[in-house]
Formats: sequence, structure tokens, C-alpha cells
Amino acid sequence: MTGLLGSMPATIYEVAQKAGVGIGTVSRVLNNSSQISPQTRARVLQVIDKLNYQPHAMAQGLARKKSLTIAALMPFFTGHFYVELLKGIQQATARHKYDLILYSIEDLHDKDFYLKRALQQRRVDGVLLVSLPLSDAYAKEFQRRKLPLVLVDTSHADFDSFTVNNQSGAHAAVQHLIRLGHKRLAMITGHRESKPAQLRYTGFRRALAEAGIKLPEGLLISSDTLSGESITLNDGFNKETGYRAMQKLLQLNGIRPTAVFVASDIQALGAMQAMQESGLRVPEDMALVGFDDIELAEYVGLTTIKQPMFQMGQRAVERLMALINDPNSPRQHRRIETELIIRDSCGAKKEIKHKH
Repeated sequence: MTGLLGSMPATIYEVAQKAGVGIGTVSRVLNNSSQISPQTRARVLQVIDKLNYQPHAMAQGLARKKSLTIAALMPFFTGHFYVELLKGIQQATARHKYDLILYSIEDLHDKDFYLKRALQQRRVDGVLLVSLPLSDAYAKEFQRRKLPLVLVDTSHADFDSFTVNNQSGAHAAVQHLIRLGHKRLAMITGHRESKPAQLRYTGFRRALAEAGIKLPEGLLISSDTLSGESITLNDGFNKETGYRAMQKLLQLNGIRPTAVFVASDIQALGAMQAMQESGLRVPEDMALVGFDDIELAEYVGLTTIKQPMFQMGQRAVERLMALINDPNSPRQHRRIETELIIRDSCGAKKEIKHKH
């Protein structure tokens, strides 16, 4: 019997393609893993039988005890940042013929549970930890077990990491508004305990200080100071918190800002809605600058800070694969720079780009 390519024997990649699964799934079927559903197992075994596939081609990988699977732990991924990041992670993972297990983390207890399971059962060859803190206790366990780990949008001194230069991006956004002549500026941001929110606030304050501008009380609104169930979603970076925060700013008498730096594009969309409902125009009555450059930002003409979310996901996977193949590879901490994308919402007339 021969495989699909004439006299050449069938490969695991052909089996996976024909069965519509990843090679990690084929590997688990061959190893009688309990993780596979009966339907998937039956489909893969049927293809193996049809192609007369002999798993000797996997011998090297099996000898190394590789699962051909990686895990990604991230906060509940409904936010645009996580959607774009996940696209990059998935594409790079597929390119390496690996399976991806996703864990949606809604609180720190969930994170610790899945980290512990990954360490104890060695179900995966490596782990991506996204936007979540790594405790020193778990850091020591990862080192002891020698399980490759890459941090994304968070960092730890002992592990590879990819972070965005949030402070520099926020500083560039506010500098741009100041250059346009604004002196009464406000900021709408996420939860105060969120690391990106903290760094973007630091950049905001630094730009004001350099320009000799003071921030009047009431012109900084963080999501956790608002009421409602939505304040907990995505660390407060969501449309409703932007909407409610702008409502508060519009109620200020005498110190209503002429420009607002909004720490996420999705919040900026909510802020724009609140302004429109109040009969105010962007940027004529108030200028806005966001952060992220999600797809919708271009459609509404939102000036924003672009962070390469898709590329960051890809690069994180590439680094994790490098560590899987060479655990002794030198540690890398990559800080990814942002870019100011100028559109209509800030009041600037030209469509240009400034890199920072």
C-alpha cells in the first residue's frame, strides 16, 4: 500500500489534513489520549487506515516526548486587543504544525489552576502567558520543570517577554494634542490596577508636566470609579465605560476639556457615542485620541496609537518555538514600539504618521 504521493508513504501531515485536524491531535489519537472526543478519534483512525499510515515518521518527536501542542493563557478574550493578538498566535502556531490550547482566565485562581495543570501533567511543550502576572512561586516551578514560557503584554525578569511601550505611546498621543493647542486635557482609562492603564497614565502625566500643564480634579476618569457590571470586563477597557466616563466629563461646569486621551479605542467609541447623543461634534467641540488602532478606528476616523497586536502574537509564538527547540537560548525581553496614526478626531488636517 502507498500513501497519497504514489510510492511515498503517508505522513502525519497528510493524515491531519485529510482528517481536518492538527498533527498534535493525530499524535494524541495514536497515544490513546483521553483528551480526544470519540468522533474525532474515529475520524482520524479512519484516515490512518485508509492511508495505511505508519507512525514511524513521528518516532523522533515521540522520543523527545513532545506533545506538539502549546497553551495560551489570557484574560477573557472578547476585547479587540486579545482578538488581534490571538489571530497572530493562531497563525504562527499553525505554521509550525502545532495545536493550540486556549484558556480563558476570568480570575487569578483560574490562572493558577491551569498553570499548575500544565506543569504537573506536561500536557504541552510550552506556554504563553498573556496580560497576567506571574508569581515568583510559579516562576520557580517553570524553571525547575524546564517548561518553556513566554510572557506577552506582561513581564518577569527570569522569562522571555514581549511588551508594548505603553508609556511612550500615551506620551506621543498627548504631545500631539498639546501641539494642536489644547491646554485643558482629560483622560479616560481602564482600571487603576491594570498595568497598561498605569503606564499610559504615566505617559499622559509626563506629557502634561513637560508642557507645564496641570490636570484639574475631575479630568481623570478610570473605569473602576464608574458603576455597573461592565466595569469589570477587560479591565474596564470596554465601550460602556468610555460612554459613561464621557458623560461625566460633559457634566463638568467650567472645566470641560477641549481634548481627551482615551486609553483604548473601544472606550473611545463609547465616548464618541456619548458626545453624539449630547449634540457635540468630534473634533469641533472636543478632540479625541485613542490607543490600539483596532479595525473600527479607521472607519470612524479616530486618531490613535497603533500597537502591533497581530505581530506581537506571531513573534511570541516564534520565540516559544525557539525555546522548545533550544531551552538554553539566551533570554530576550522585547519592547515593541507604538505609532501615532493621525486621522480626523484630533482636528489635524493632514493624514500623516509619526513614529515613536
